[in-house]
Amino acid sequence: MSNCENCLIRQLNSLNVLSEDELIKISSKKKTLSFKKGDILFEEGSHLNGVFCLRNGKCKVTKLSPNGKDQIVRFIKKGEMIGQRSVISGSMAHLTVTALEDMQACYIPKEEIYSNFKANPEFSVDITKSICSDLDNANIAIANMAQKNVKERLADTLLLFDRTFGEDRDGFLNIILSREEIANAIGTATESSIRLLSQFKKEGLIELKGKKIKLINKTKLQHIT
Repeated sequence: MSNCENCLIRQLNSLNVLSEDELIKISSKKKTLSFKKGDILFEEGSHLNGVFCLRNGKCKVTKLSPNGKDQIVRFIKKGEMIGQRSVISGSMAHLTVTALEDMQACYIPKEEIYSNFKANPEFSVDITKSICSDLDNANIAIANMAQKNVKERLADTLLLFDRTFGEDRDGFLNIILSREEIANAIGTATESSIRLLSQFKKEGLIELKGKKIKLINKTKLQHIT
């Protein structure tokens, strides 16, 4: 595995502002971990002893709702860091992170993150901005859940997938989710997500091929939201 100072992935997150010496030290302490689809990186309520930096792959971030269901609150892609909020604040994890596909992540001990947070102002500012951005996105998601109907939320979520993950070589969204996961992302029953996807297909907005989804008319989807 590449060292942190030579890794292109770090350019996608707060590690990019660290000096070469700081990166070399982190590199000597980090571990590269492999996860299978469905593996949990960490669970809600657990104490984190480090942060994860995704080398590749995708994760879903869920929150256990009062009715006992997992509500998907966001998705994580290659290059993003997760867990820094709990590590910096010293609080328990507020969310559960699960691998959506086979993937690898670098695990950086909290001592390395915290020491750089205190010693490097540029790093502390950047990582604070990242945490604030996550909170802003969470607030937007909460507002959308309260103010938009299910059809609007589905259209909004499909467009979010397109912006976040892009398309594969055949033009399908570069993320594959079960109908239940889509339902959990938009806050509805699985049956409702299946019915709405079929409706979008009939209206010529999307194409379905198994679990794969292609956005046919993004303009009309944007008008729904």
